[in-house]
Amino acid sequence: MVVVMRPGATEADVQHVVCLVREFGMKEHLIYGTDRVVIACIGDKRMVDKQAIENAPMVEKIVPILAPYKLASVEVKSTKTIVEIGPQRLPIGGQRIAVIAGPCAVEGRDQLLRIAQAVAKAGCVGLRGGAFKPRTSPYTFQGLGEEALKILAEARQLTGLAIVTEVTGLEHLDICLEYADVLQIGARNMQHYPLLEAVGRSGRPVLLKRGMSAQLDEFLLAAEYIISAGNPNVILCERGIRTFEQYVRNTLALAIVPELAVRTHLPVIVDPSHGTGHAHLVPAMCRAAVAAGADGLIIECHFDPEHAASDGAQCIRPDVLAAEMQVLRRIAQAIGRQL
Repeated sequence: MVVVMRPGATEADVQHVVCLVREFGMKEHLIYGTDRVVIACIGDKRMVDKQAIENAPMVEKIVPILAPYKLASVEVKSTKTIVEIGPQRLPIGGQRIAVIAGPCAVEGRDQLLRIAQAVAKAGCVGLRGGAFKPRTSPYTFQGLGEEALKILAEARQLTGLAIVTEVTGLEHLDICLEYADVLQIGARNMQHYPLLEAVGRSGRPVLLKRGMSAQLDEFLLAAEYIISAGNPNVILCERGIRTFEQYVRNTLALAIVPELAVRTHLPVIVDPSHGTGHAHLVPAMCRAAVAAGADGLIIECHFDPEHAASDGAQCIRPDVLAAEMQVLRRIAQAIGRQL
């Protein structure tokens, strides 16, 4: 349930309600709006004396939360969340559409710094690059580990781009926190609950990818794990789901973008690279995602896709990225947004 405080409620009034909520064995989550405070109460509401809370000073009303995901729902927070990333605190969400681009994996210093400069020049806000790569086959390139993270940090220093890299397990979290601005949780780990709780406790912005067979509610409940651990800075990422189709790597379910917009306050971005698996399809899906209302894109980009260490078939070249950014700016303008 949600306790809505009256405008003008003092911090003492809020803490009084918090104490009541805790007395009934529930956990509070405070949301400070422009004119009032909302207290989301998580736990077994059957043990709660609602009248006792409703009669507390400066309580306006109690509203039940119907969605299974509580803190991620618009019932708890009606205003959209904007997640700020990187040293420049660049926003994901709101009026401006953000683009993150870079190689699937960091392959070396020269490769990464060169692509980082091209990504920055194109107007992107973030640089993606895998340091630890969870691959289907144990015999394929698994990433450069900490060396890759150091190269990513150097690229940030050079370009000002926020660094987005995947955390593949609990054993890699601490080292990723040393270098990364955004912790990516890949599709394979969307339901790795101990990892979700750990990145939630970290407080670092999290880019959560939808599992390849996950339903919308399961996706949002995964986000709930992160938020309930204390981290509201969650970016949802649609990256395609596995279906019977074979002409694409995954089926990019863009209908989830506007549906998420009415169910959650969290920003939503789209990954057209994994969503299609083919570079020639990426530009069209970028345009469709922006038109559908996505708050951003995460795109794989490489100077030499034919020789990429991983996922070369879905990487676009930097010149294609630069040209596509111009097209996306016009689409964003047409729907009343900016890029």
